[in-house]
Amino acid sequence: MTAPARLTVRAIRAVAVEVPMRHVLGTSQAAVRAAPLLLVDLETEEGVTGRAYLFCYVPAAAAAIAAILAEIERSTRGERVAPLDLWKKLTRRFTLIGVQGVVRMAMAAFDVACWDALAIAVGQPLAALLGGTPRPVRAYNSNGLGLMDMPALADEAEELLEDGFEGVKLRLGYPTLAEDIAAVRAVRARAGDGVRVMVDYNQALSVAEALERGRALDAEGIAWLEEPIRHDDYAGSARLARELSTPVQIGENFSLVYGMEQALAAQACDLVMPDLERIGGVTGWQRAAALAAARGIEMSTHLFPEVSSHLLAVTPTAHWLEYVDWAAPILARPLRVVDGMAIPSEGPGNGLAWNEEAVARYRMP
Repeated sequence: MTAPARLTVRAIRAVAVEVPMRHVLGTSQAAVRAAPLLLVDLETEEGVTGRAYLFCYVPAAAAAIAAILAEIERSTRGERVAPLDLWKKLTRRFTLIGVQGVVRMAMAAFDVACWDALAIAVGQPLAALLGGTPRPVRAYNSNGLGLMDMPALADEAEELLEDGFEGVKLRLGYPTLAEDIAAVRAVRARAGDGVRVMVDYNQALSVAEALERGRALDAEGIAWLEEPIRHDDYAGSARLARELSTPVQIGENFSLVYGMEQALAAQACDLVMPDLERIGGVTGWQRAAALAAARGIEMSTHLFPEVSSHLLAVTPTAHWLEYVDWAAPILARPLRVVDGMAIPSEGPGNGLAWNEEAVARYRMP
């Protein structure tokens, strides 16, 4: 790992945007048509700016996270940009309210921006700063494929494979098992046998329902069964992992590395996919990657493909990158995908830079 640069926190700016999605994300919980994002700039006294963004899930959360970021600015202004030290300082600052929810998301964005600034200051891609080498990473297309009519589902699956993707994610949780099976087969028929199909229930089922549907899906050759039940029911998830032949995938809701430790101790899954804004930014990701390596469990990413493509380069058990294009319209240089491989940015930092014209267009009131 390259020696860190000496930078000093000057200010944090946060701008909320709502970006229309090219494909509606119809999950068992909601239909999402626009991505509420919070763009975060960390300005340093030395003139280097580090960047990050958050997916806020609902627009109202953006203002709450921005307010926490303002408190982070007050707590760290004048401090050296040293991510591990700053994480500890902020953990103490927020002990009484807890490093959860919007507090955790704000801290994660600040952490990502800190690491970006450090990488820019030494003129290296983030992956190189962390001790790895930027390289193309295998990606699956997670745009769309929500709950919809079967003909439209098949058409969308074909569209999502246009950039050479060898995997796609399908959302399930139709009213009946028969509809779930029909959706898998519609996508498989159009995509072909060489394409991996990941399925995501978005926590829609009870344990009993997940066992019934999971046993039926075992015969369909899917790549993994993602969050079929409540995300923190590790005992129930462990039962699914024991009794189903399809790998059980969880992790996007792990709360920092401690949540992942609890899940793995309970043998709650076969695969993990931490989320950058919930696992604790780059600092949290490194801890999670070390834990996955120690347990010998394959680790994929959840959202944030621009930064995550760098992090997989330093993840010993790297598996799949989840590709979504939600931030692409507001980025000056969107992440490239070539033959199903995500190409991490080669310039200094994590590759994030804003398209200011688009930011102004999509800015929330």
